[in-house]
Amino acid sequence: MAFSPTELLAIARTVALEAGELVARRRSEGVTVAATKSTSIDVVTLADRECEEFVKARLAQLRPEDGFYGEEGSDSTGTSGLTWILDPIDGTVNYLYDIPQYAVSIAVVEGVADPASWKQLAGVVYNPAIEDLYYGSVGGGAFQEWNGTITQLRVNEETLLAHALFATGFGYSAEVRSEQAHVLTTILPAVRDIRRAGAASLDLCAVASGRLDGYFERGTKPWDHAAGSLVAREAGAVVGGLNGAPEGESMLVATNKQLFPEIEKLLIK
Repeated sequence: MAFSPTELLAIARTVALEAGELVARRRSEGVTVAATKSTSIDVVTLADRECEEFVKARLAQLRPEDGFYGEEGSDSTGTSGLTWILDPIDGTVNYLYDIPQYAVSIAVVEGVADPASWKQLAGVVYNPAIEDLYYGSVGGGAFQEWNGTITQLRVNEETLLAHALFATGFGYSAEVRSEQAHVLTTILPAVRDIRRAGAASLDLCAVASGRLDGYFERGTKPWDHAAGSLVAREAGAVVGGLNGAPEGESMLVATNKQLFPEIEKLLIK
């Protein structure tokens, strides 16, 4: 099946908006925790599962030969060489508490759901709580649609680490959180400040839009960043891991080209 990044982006955008409407409707009706995953505080809602099933079914209608990789385990292998990567609700704890910082994140890549080998083609991140939409396609730039306005995104060009506002996130296990807290004792004195909003996809889009100067986190999964990291890249960000590695579970960093090596030095220590 032939494809172009622009056509794939149009599909991702349509399905993300539809899924966002479903997620918002379920939030207004009240949220039910369906299960926990890695720890007792790593929750899955019924809306997470319903959204994933909805998106997978819609993509099967529109792109039946493509593969699928979702946070809640709805994986399938396609024949086209493309894989759709979904986080049905990125920021589930925010969703549970009705904090309006959560998103549907949909990306499509050439290859499998592995940042070491994939080629990102298109991605959409949609926060239905405030109807804030971010999207991008490879070589096509990154954009935000909000309040009836479309804006092309560019990262900030801050060059002084001490003046840079960074965001991060924390894992769900006590051991990982302890290590992340230790890292903060090095990072926090060196930057303007740290934010922790609770949704990796939206943090990456905030870097793209200039609301943040940078973002770093250990422990992210492909569904957390497949769409947001493409949006950030298309807005001019450098996205990667440490010591030349691709972004992934060991570390994800997104910032401008001037600040990347500066924050990397501190994260390697």
